[in-house]
Amino acid sequence: MKDHAELTKFRDFTIPELQQRARETKEELFNLRFQLRTGHLSDFSRVRAVRRVYAQIQTVISEKRLAEAKHGAA
Repeated sequence: MKDHAELTKFRDFTIPELQQRARETKEELFNLRFQLRTGHLSDFSRVRAVRRVYAQIQTVISEKRLAEAKHGAA
């Protein structure tokens, strides 16, 4: 249920806020993958969790863009 709460939280953000959060998450994911490759990552589950958050943000951005297209500037 934690994922559902986080997804609901993302829906309260505006598209620019979500895009900023997506950039930050993508950067964190890059850093985690770099640490993974160099052997400095101790919590491997973090990569999967950050990937999931990034995907959720992208999903909400898509939902909001579809809603705007359907209902005008909503």
